Order: sequence, then structure tokens, then C-alpha cells
Amino acid sequence: MGETTTKIRTASRSADTAPEESRTLMERFQRFRSPRRPRLWFEILLIAVSYWLYSLVRNAVPEKRADAMRHAARVWDFERSVGLNVEHAVNHAVNSHTWLIVSMNYYYATLHFIVTLSVLVWLFRRHPGRYASTRLVLFVTTGIALVGYYCYPLAPPRLMEGGTFIDTVKVHHTWGSMASGDLAHVSNQYAAMPSMHIGWSLWCGITIFMLAKPLWAKALGLAYPAVTLLVIISTANHFWLDAVGGALCLSIGFAASWAFYGGLAYRFPSRVQQPA
Repeated sequence: MGETTTKIRTASRSADTAPEESRTLMERFQRFRSPRRPRLWFEILLIAVSYWLYSLVRNAVPEKRADAMRHAARVWDFERSVGLNVEHAVNHAVNSHTWLIVSMNYYYATLHFIVTLSVLVWLFRRHPGRYASTRLVLFVTTGIALVGYYCYPLAPPRLMEGGTFIDTVKVHHTWGSMASGDLAHVSNQYAAMPSMHIGWSLWCGITIFMLAKPLWAKALGLAYPAVTLLVIISTANHFWLDAVGGALCLSIGFAASWAFYGGLAYRFPSRVQQPA
């Protein structure tokens, strides 16, 4: 009888413990996803390691030239079938103005990183409560892009057979691009879909538009991805469909951040109290 009573009490305690452990796990998860002040050393380390992994994975993807060329031909045929094959005309028109295309070459090679890092620093300093959720959007977007590079190798227009597109970096001998010139051998040439120039610039533009106060800053936020789209087409580094792919990746990033943090990244408090 005593043994039976002990078993009943043990079972009762186990039943009481299970909901308590469940509540504890939920509380820990809620604390983990609650807005908090980011730590500088951790963010620098995280960004450095993440970019190293991104470059490693992106450039380690097998460069399937035949598949990439076939996919490029299909994309080009589709754009022609819908009457939106504007890349060739834009590429040749802008290339006829040396000062403009050279500026775009340097824009393509540098601002992609400079602006993105600048927005991250701005978020860290001015909007620490929104930093983690907004950063997660960028990280998920980039992760989805890596899957795209692996599953769908795509040659950019400048590498398509027939030589009808102009590789503006080679023609004008500008530096800095990982896609052409001396650095081409260390970069995956067929990672055009989706375009992270568009994915990252849209992230920057939306973030600036949503959080900046001056109207001129909001206007620059809207202009940045639009100009980037013109640049990637003018330099023959992407089809406009690659830009659509980048925007889709960004939408998945926003959805993931919403699901994890329980709301839109920009709606969280700008400032959080420093924990004791």
C-alpha cells in the first residue's frame, strides 16, 4: 500500500514538473527574443564570421558552366518573350558614356559593402532595440541566397555566349570587382541568382526609409535600391529577374524575423534598458 502511494506521489510530482519545465523553456525563449542592447564585440565577431562563411560557401559552389549558360539563355528568352529584355539596350547605352559607366563600376564594387555596413553601425548606435531583429532579416536573406547559388547556377549577361553584352569592368579596366579582372578566379562567376546587390540594397533602403527622420534621408533610402538596379543592369552583372529573386529572398528574411521576434523589426522600441 505504501509503495503504491509513493508511486502515485512520484507520478503526481512528475506531472506537476512537466508544465513547470515547459513554462521555464517558454520564459527562456521569450527572454532570448526580447529586444536587448547588442554587444559590440559580439556583433563585430558575428559579422566577420558570417561574411567569411558567406564568401566561403558562395565561392565553393561548383561552377557548373554548362548549367549556368543554359539557365542564362532561358532567362533571356523569357524576358524577350514578355517584351522586357531591356538589359542589352541599357548596357550599351550607358557604356557609351565613359564617366558614367566607370562610376557605376566603382559603385557596384564598393557601395554594396560600405552602405550595408554603415546601416548596421547606424542601427547599432541609434536603434539598438531594433538591431537584432533587423539584422536577422539580412542574415536570413543572405542564407537563402546561398541556397539559390547552389541550386540555380546562372551566368550574368556579360558572360553569355555570343559576346553581345559588354563586360564594362574589362573594357574600362576598373578595379575592385570580384566578378571580372584579376579577382575573377577566386569568385564564383555563376552566382547571379538571386542578386544580393538588390537584396542588401533593398534592406538598407527600407531600413533607412522606416527609421530615418529627415525627409532627405528617407528619399535617399528609396533611391538607393533603384539606382542599384540600374547599376547591375548597366554593368551587365545581372538580369532584372535576378533582382526579383533578391527581393523574394528579402521577403523571406522579413517573414523569418517576424516569426521569431513576434513583430515587424521596425516596430520594436528604439532603445532598451541596459541590463544590470
